[in-house]
Amino acid sequence: MKVAVFGGTGFVGNYIIDKLLSSNYKVNVLIRDGSEDKLKSKDKCNVFVGNINDAKIVEEMIEQSDVIIYNIGIIREFVKKDITFYNLHYKGAKLTIDLAKKHNIHRYIMMSANGVISDGTDYQRTKYHAEVYLKNNIRDWTIISPSLIFGDSNGKKEFCSELKKDMLSLPFPAPSFFNGFNIFRAGKFKMSPIHVKNVAEIFVKSINDSYAFKKNFKLGGTDDLNWIEIIRVISSAYNKKKLIVPAPAIFIKSIAFFLEKFEWFPITRDQITMLLEGNTCNSEKVFKRYKIDPVKFTSSELNYLN
Repeated sequence: MKVAVFGGTGFVGNYIIDKLLSSNYKVNVLIRDGSEDKLKSKDKCNVFVGNINDAKIVEEMIEQSDVIIYNIGIIREFVKKDITFYNLHYKGAKLTIDLAKKHNIHRYIMMSANGVISDGTDYQRTKYHAEVYLKNNIRDWTIISPSLIFGDSNGKKEFCSELKKDMLSLPFPAPSFFNGFNIFRAGKFKMSPIHVKNVAEIFVKSINDSYAFKKNFKLGGTDDLNWIEIIRVISSAYNKKKLIVPAPAIFIKSIAFFLEKFEWFPITRDQITMLLEGNTCNSEKVFKRYKIDPVKFTSSELNYLN
């Protein structure tokens, strides 16, 4: 069986492709020109060079596939570079869905995110509308909606590595965000960290499982941790004691208003909004279904941060 993977060169995509190959699937993967080295297993894949806006290449790839995995996603946009949530989360997904429908491909698995809503941030809205379009056009769809994903990124963007680089390694206290004026609410929002290997395994095991058809799997690890707990686990992974201080969201957002357009600035207003909403879920049924022992979010599992 041939699987078309869109978004295969990033952190999660490489793990999905490795799992597909080890499970004896043949992999077709779209890679932007010049990004071939970002795919660890490129010599074992059928590589199509182009981008998600190149309808001709995308159709050629889909024609030669039986299953589609859409894993393209960004956490912030840069409009001047045409890197936008609309283009990558919705427009690109719509193109692949339309072409799958044209070529009678019924199995389609989409990477989304836990907590997406129709009236949220641009990130959430574009993910939500892509989900709706998929449900309305493909017969055997599955949506994978993780909370925070962690694991060794091999130099690619990953939550814990980016947090360490952009905030925890700086000679300043770590910010503990909160809304309003009650500092005792600082850092109380929670997430359910899940290991990238568990996510990749669920993607691949769900391909031929009819139980997964027309399902949205909300994926999170075994523990719901608040922001302060997450910072402490990450810091202890590289033997660092980090001072954590309350940071009013309105103040940080006012700074981000002017600086978020620069790539060096570590956080956007929308990212703060989504952090404060929290992001937890219970995935016990999914782990049981696929006989997966979830990797816990502990300092020992974060030794790649050293």
